[in-house]
Amino acid sequence: MAENDYDVAVIGGGPGGYVAAIAAAQAGMRTACIENRGTLGGTCLNVGCIPSKTLLHWSERYHEAAHDFANHGIKVGELGLDLKAMMADKEKVVDSFTAGIEFLFKKNKVDYLVGTGRLTGANSVAVASNNGGGTKDIAVNNVVVATGSVPSSIPNVSIDEKRIVSSTGALALPKVPKSLVVIGGGYIGLELGSVWQRLGADVTVVEFLDRLVPTMDPELAKQYQRLLKKQGLKFKLATKVAEAKSDGKKVALTLEPAAGGDAEDMSAEVVLVSVGRRPFTEGLGLEDVGVAVDNRGFIMVDDRLRTNVPSIYAIGDVIPGPMLAHKAMSEAHAVIDTIGGGHGMVNYDVIPAVVYTDPEVAWVGKTEDELKEAGIAYKSGSFPFTANSRAKTVGHTAGLAKVLSDAETDRVLGVHIMSTEAGSLIAEAAMVMEFGGSAEDIARTCHAHPTLSEAVQEAASLAAFGKAIHI
Repeated sequence: MAENDYDVAVIGGGPGGYVAAIAAAQAGMRTACIENRGTLGGTCLNVGCIPSKTLLHWSERYHEAAHDFANHGIKVGELGLDLKAMMADKEKVVDSFTAGIEFLFKKNKVDYLVGTGRLTGANSVAVASNNGGGTKDIAVNNVVVATGSVPSSIPNVSIDEKRIVSSTGALALPKVPKSLVVIGGGYIGLELGSVWQRLGADVTVVEFLDRLVPTMDPELAKQYQRLLKKQGLKFKLATKVAEAKSDGKKVALTLEPAAGGDAEDMSAEVVLVSVGRRPFTEGLGLEDVGVAVDNRGFIMVDDRLRTNVPSIYAIGDVIPGPMLAHKAMSEAHAVIDTIGGGHGMVNYDVIPAVVYTDPEVAWVGKTEDELKEAGIAYKSGSFPFTANSRAKTVGHTAGLAKVLSDAETDRVLGVHIMSTEAGSLIAEAAMVMEFGGSAEDIARTCHAHPTLSEAVQEAASLAAFGKAIHI
């Protein structure tokens, strides 16, 4: 091969891209990863998953110190918030991870090309340098497109990242706003709304649909909204934002019922636009090389993550499916297995989803509504955390665990958990489902006591046998 040629060139250094690059190098392929941000890790690491979870964690601790510690015999002095220090800690966490990925690239001999990649052929990529070093053409055997996604927008609402912000701006506000309107009742909006509400903002969530997080189990969604409302968040459901204008000091909003009706005015110091994300493929050259995309801009791939151009693959947020970092990572391993001649695959029926508020909500598999719509007979077992010993000892008894299993075979079809640490608890369910396990398998597996995971075991016992010990 020529000096600048590679077996695999990955365009994008986010969770899908950097994992694919390292996996390819570990498989013995000469690999390059092209990323124009200047730091690796993509949206998730730089302005998404990692910084938001840092702020979620410490804002929760701040809220606990202000409202809960005294109930458990812990007395604190005058409580204060140093937002600048909290933000600096967030950046320190991000910097440590981005540096860590660069180290892993060096360790695994991945060539990190800082610049913008553009497809110029089925086996060629042009890399425009970020530092004015011109454009370099590289010849490749295979290309993996992993350029991720960017925030979506809505008409008549212009994001300036000062008063009207995306999730990126909401992670870097210089002070706690007195009032915050979140447009969108999905994962990101609820998480960031929770952060700023805990730190002192008056937060209102405006959602076009008549419920929060439409992919969440309806039973959990109702309880979830009640809990968030109890914490202080306000909600305007079945409502759309017709317009939002900033005068530099505040934002004036015009709201309308989603079904039509009289408009109402509202104002806020900051508005967060969180109405979803769209695939980022601008300037990638897809049209030039004939890569097919759908009417929403997603790159179309087959079950082996290959586009209609055989040497070009795509993974992560640029292809249809849930826009989740762990989905992209799973696809990264699968696509490199495929390129290496193996049989890479992703089981899309067993991809967990998590909302990292307090409590967390996590689920994997089907909801009851989906099972009913598909005409699948099922059994359901639900166990409240109010009856879980560990939840009582840590003072977090809100929520429940629900296990859904096939009525005939008892195979687990879906698991839904609302509790502290739900995002970690859901891994057990995903593993059982990956191996085709039953509710009885969970129920008969010895779980440590006292742990939150016992709630999942008892929910499974209810699904399998119709009975549980502690309720």
